Amino acid sequence: MTKKHIFYSLLAIGFSIQVSAQESAAYTNDLVDYQRALTLYNNQQYLAAQAVFNSIQKDTDELNIKSDCAFYIANCAVRLNQQNADKLIEEFVEDYPTSTKRNTAFVDVADYYFQNGKYAHAQKWYAKVDERALGRNDRETYYFNNGYASFTTKNYKDAKKYLNKVQTSQKYGSQAKYYIGFMAYEGDDYNEANAYFDQVSDKEEYKEKLSYYQADLNFKLGKFEKAIELAKAQLKSGDRNEVSELSKIIGESYFNLEQYDEAIPYLNEYRGKKGKWNNTDYYQLGYAYYKQKEYDKAISEFNKIVGGDNSVAQNAYYHLGESYVSVDKKQEALNAFRNASQMDYDLKIQEDAWLNYAKISYEIGNPYQSVPQVLTSYLEAYPKSKYTTEIETLLIDSYITSKNYKEALILLKGKNSFEHKVAYQKVAFYRGLELYNENNYQEAQGLFEASLREQQNEMFTARATFWKAETEYNLSNYDNALIGFKQFQQQPSASTTEEFKNLDYNLAYTYFKLKNYPQAINTFNQFVNSKSKDNVRLNDAYLRLADAYFVSSQYNKAIATYEKAIQVGKIEADYAFFQQAISYGYIGEEDKKITELVRFISKYTDSKLRDDAMYALGNAYVKNNQTDKALAIYDRLIADYKTSTFVSKALLRQGLVYYNGNNNQQALTKFKKVAGSFPNSPEANQAVSTARLIYIDLGQVNEYAAWVQTLDYVEVTDADLDNATYEAAEKQFLDNNINNAIKQFNVYINQFPQGLHAKQAHFYLAQLYFKKDLKETAKPHFEYVVNSSQSEFTEEALLRLSQIILETKKWSEAIPVLQRLDVEANFPQNSLFAQSNLMQANYQLKKYNEAVNYAEKVLSNTNLDNKVKSDAQVIIARSAMQTGNETKAKEAYEKVELTATGETAAEALYYNAYFKNKAGKHEASNVVIQRLAKDYSGYKYYGAKGLVIMAKNFNALGDAFQATYILESVIKNFADYKEVVAEAQEELSKIKTEQAKTNASVQPED
Repeated sequence: MTKKHIFYSLLAIGFSIQVSAQESAAYTNDLVDYQRALTLYNNQQYLAAQAVFNSIQKDTDELNIKSDCAFYIANCAVRLNQQNADKLIEEFVEDYPTSTKRNTAFVDVADYYFQNGKYAHAQKWYAKVDERALGRNDRETYYFNNGYASFTTKNYKDAKKYLNKVQTSQKYGSQAKYYIGFMAYEGDDYNEANAYFDQVSDKEEYKEKLSYYQADLNFKLGKFEKAIELAKAQLKSGDRNEVSELSKIIGESYFNLEQYDEAIPYLNEYRGKKGKWNNTDYYQLGYAYYKQKEYDKAISEFNKIVGGDNSVAQNAYYHLGESYVSVDKKQEALNAFRNASQMDYDLKIQEDAWLNYAKISYEIGNPYQSVPQVLTSYLEAYPKSKYTTEIETLLIDSYITSKNYKEALILLKGKNSFEHKVAYQKVAFYRGLELYNENNYQEAQGLFEASLREQQNEMFTARATFWKAETEYNLSNYDNALIGFKQFQQQPSASTTEEFKNLDYNLAYTYFKLKNYPQAINTFNQFVNSKSKDNVRLNDAYLRLADAYFVSSQYNKAIATYEKAIQVGKIEADYAFFQQAISYGYIGEEDKKITELVRFISKYTDSKLRDDAMYALGNAYVKNNQTDKALAIYDRLIADYKTSTFVSKALLRQGLVYYNGNNNQQALTKFKKVAGSFPNSPEANQAVSTARLIYIDLGQVNEYAAWVQTLDYVEVTDADLDNATYEAAEKQFLDNNINNAIKQFNVYINQFPQGLHAKQAHFYLAQLYFKKDLKETAKPHFEYVVNSSQSEFTEEALLRLSQIILETKKWSEAIPVLQRLDVEANFPQNSLFAQSNLMQANYQLKKYNEAVNYAEKVLSNTNLDNKVKSDAQVIIARSAMQTGNETKAKEAYEKVELTATGETAAEALYYNAYFKNKAGKHEASNVVIQRLAKDYSGYKYYGAKGLVIMAKNFNALGDAFQATYILESVIKNFADYKEVVAEAQEELSKIKTEQAKTNASVQPED
């Protein structure tokens, strides 16, 4: 029996003696039951005791017994964990406020909860105790228990209050000091903690517990040698978790003592909190490796610091950048320095990081912003830097090396120093060249003129002069082009330029366009005699030289020169052969002409000139009186080339052969066919005129009149007025009086909508509107020509009409016009134009197979410049990507990369990186993206997509910092490209979720 229980028994006995003296036998029976209940209580039979106490309380009228029973009923409820236990205690206190057991009840219940580890409940009841009513020993227990309960519930204020009262207690003093010391430790009051821990360090039960805390305290007090000593002493006896924490203390202590080689093994032994390190942990180990010049290992730790934004992170990223530089990984260094430069926790580190970021940007390019922007921003941020002169030099050079000429022009605007003017001249020139290669001749011309206004560098003055002349040529301003080429020829530095070697070729072409054939002949001869190694240009020069001889009636020279073109054999061999054959006719060798035309028809079965050859051969047969052969070849032409412009001519010729041979009915059949199928054409007019003669010869004038009435375009009575009105308009056209010509052609069309010259009038009017850039006004007139019968105007009208429609991007409307142009074109360049745009139009309409078919047609042409080649390969590549054929796409993009310029080249480089990433060639993929950033920084879309690929590469290479930093930069800097940002966000979420598994400083993305 405990002392407490003996006390209760004695109390009960004393009470019974008093009752015996005063009460009856009935009360004595209550006392016996009370004693039995108390015995059950003391024997911990709380439920039985509670039942008896309840019974006594109901039956007795004695207040003291009722009070004691209420006390024990509540106590039993506490020990039985009954739900109403607290309520019973409170009711006891309220119902019996003068009971001597009131304070005892509070203490007893509080002690019970304390002993059962229910410290929050214990605190509640200790708060109700009147400590003045307690004896000394009970008071010490009360203080300690209350203090300890407050300590366990982290109510350190109350804990200190009560534990401080038992510091000197023999029983509780050591425990109290330990807990007070621990609270000081938790509150970062390391001196106070150390003082308390020292007071109990000789106690055996605390030695093991205190070893870690004392080591940590000394570390936190900056007593690193002592911390190392204490932690090392405890290492052997500590459990796994303690060994990890002690290793961290030793490692960090060595780190702070700058003994990095000693720190590394201990820092590596640390296992983190709950298995996770944080950014500071990675920084310390990384920096230790950095100081030991173990840069690869330093990088491995620094780059695990993901999303850091504090002084530790800034320092880490700066040293990460230096580590990357030391192992020659400049792209990675660029990102690290950029990140450090964007934080201002340490201004010196920020400035140094900025400088390194700027220099590396200049060296390798920058995927986030143009290099001139980076360098300009540095100079603005640090105008008094000792590196100002160096960065200014790099800035001026960067305008050229960055190749982002469009933005460079903006940055150079208003800068008037000599160096900036030199840079402006070059940048304006290169931007003009970009626009020229995009066929934007008007804007290109303006840039070349701007370059020429800053004549600081002779070579660029010469080159800008040349390309301005070339632009004038492409704008059909041949007089200005000629002046420009001659000015270039006179420039002091012209002969040192790449353009100079082809100057004669350009001059000769310009003379040819101006119909100055003697000068064209001289200059083409100069070019072909220069032994040019450019066989395509040489071939073309021979062709145009031969053409010049031909139009100058120097047919023997034309024949010899066409033969030279055929021998070079790079382009248009069929054209040279055909022209050669025709030339034989002009020097009286009709048999040779016929032989060569027959050979041509047999040899060049796919030539666009085959129908020309058949028609010319038929005419030659007629001239040689071989009319049967003539009729046969005309029939073959009509059957094989139903849409040829020569069909109407061949039919007319057949009619004339029959007419001259007195086969009048057969002649009429042919003439009527021409008149009915080709209304308004010159052939139709001649057919009607000749048929009129036949009808007159046959005496069938009425039949003629009836037939003519079926032809709504023949108005015999108005013929003279028709011709006069048309000729008036045509004269204005030939005199280049554009506005008057437009007016007169409109007058003619209004007066004679089905006139004899309606087709010509519509065509010339359309051309005039087109030249004035009134393309929508020109469109219906070109449509009239296209929808009329075949003529010499059809091909040009198809070309112009397709150009007008293509400008409005009405792909479906453009396709049938382009298809006709492809089939009907006599000039190879027009057929090529049609095929190129058919592939584009079908691609835009998502008809990928058709797009590829036309692209392959384009590539089958031998005379292709690099831009057309790359455009065709890009269509094949893009279509292959759209249809999931990445193998074909990869092959096509590889070909694009060989010849492309500008945005197409940027696209090809992006896919080069994309396919290398998919093949697991991550480092090689990053090299390609670096090139994309350096050489094509102006094409932001592919730059942004390339960065996402780069992030994936770095993630695969285990460099989480680079991966996350790049993706965050994409999200921040490329908001215009929503699909790219969405991909970056998705990839960033994956990486951060993975990194959060091992790095406590990283929060997984939602």
